Amino acid sequence: MFGLGTGVWVDRVKKRPVMIVADYGRAILICTVPIAAVLQLLNIWHLYFVAFAMGIFNMLFTVASRSMLPTLVGRDELVEANGKLEVGRSSAQVVGPGIAGILIRAFSAPIALVVDAVTFVVSALAVQTIRTPEPETSPSTVGSNFISEAQSGLRLIARSDFLLPIAVLVAGLSIFNAMFESVWLLYVSRDLGIGPLAFGTMFSVSSVGFLAGAVVSARVIRWAGTGRALVLGVVVLGLTDMATPLVGGPIIVTTAVLMTAMFFFGIGATVYNVSQVSIRQAYTPLRLQGRMHGVMNTLEVGLVPIGALIGGVMGEAIGLRPTLFIGAAGEMLGIIWLLFTPVWNLHDVRSSSDE
Repeated sequence: MFGLGTGVWVDRVKKRPVMIVADYGRAILICTVPIAAVLQLLNIWHLYFVAFAMGIFNMLFTVASRSMLPTLVGRDELVEANGKLEVGRSSAQVVGPGIAGILIRAFSAPIALVVDAVTFVVSALAVQTIRTPEPETSPSTVGSNFISEAQSGLRLIARSDFLLPIAVLVAGLSIFNAMFESVWLLYVSRDLGIGPLAFGTMFSVSSVGFLAGAVVSARVIRWAGTGRALVLGVVVLGLTDMATPLVGGPIIVTTAVLMTAMFFFGIGATVYNVSQVSIRQAYTPLRLQGRMHGVMNTLEVGLVPIGALIGGVMGEAIGLRPTLFIGAAGEMLGIIWLLFTPVWNLHDVRSSSDE
C-alpha cells in the first residue's frame, strides 16, 4: 500500500536512521505479543495489527538498505555486495526455523518471540556501527511536492532502458509465482500425497538451495554477465516449478524430484534477485534510489494478493494441475521481453550519471 510513498520519504532523509528505527520498531512490536500473552490480553486483532505494522517496518528497512548500499560500495562492486548480503539472509533462513523449533519446545512460543525481538536489536546495533558518511539530501527534493517526487520515480523507470524491462519482469513474476504458490500446497498434499515430514524436508532443502545460490551467484554473474545471469535465473525458476505438475509415479520418486526442484529453485531465485537488484541500483541516481526501490517493492509484494486470487479462481475453474502449468510457464514469459532489451547484452553493471 505504501511502497511509492515510502520511497519518496526515504529519498528525503538519511537512510541509516531509517534502518535503525525500523529495527527497533520491529523489536518493540514483537515484544508486545508475549507481553499481551502473559497478561492474557492477546487476541487476533492484536496479531493483525502487529503483522500489518511489521510489514511497514520491513518495507522501510528494505527500501532504505537497498538505497544505502550504493553509497557504501562502488557501483562495480554491487553484485559482490548483494551476493554477500544474500549469503547472510539465506544462512538465517536455513538455521532460523530450527532455532525457533528448539526454543519453542525448550521454553515456549513467547520466549521464542523475545529472542526474535533481540535479533532486531542486534541488527540495529550493527547498523549503528556503519561510519561511512551518507551523501547530503538533494536540495531539489527537500520541501518539494510529494506527488511530483513520486511521479519522478515513475518517470525514471518508464524512461530507462534497463529499469523498465526489470519492472515488467518483476511484476510478471510476482503475479504468476503467486498463482503457482496459491495452489501448490493443495496439489502436492492432496493429489501427490506428500506428507508433513516430507514437506519439512523439502523446505529445508529449499533453504539450502537459497544458501548455495547466494554463495555462487556472484560467480555465475561474472561468468554469464549480469543480464544473461538474470535470464538464466528466471529460466531456472520456471523450469523447477514446472516439475510439480509434470512429476508422477511412486511417492519416493515424486518426493525426490520435488526436493531437487526446490533446491535448484533456491539457486535460480538467488541469482535472479542478486542480478536484478544490482542492475536497479547501478542504473538509478543516488537521489532517486528510494523512489525506485519503493516502486519495485510495490510490484514485488503488492501484486502477490492479486496473483494468489487469480490462482485460486483458476484452480477451482480449470483444476490445480493446469493452473500450476500456467503459473510456471508465465514465470518464464518475462525472458522473452528481456531478449529484446539492452538488459540481455548487459555484462557488467555500471553507474548512471547522478547529475
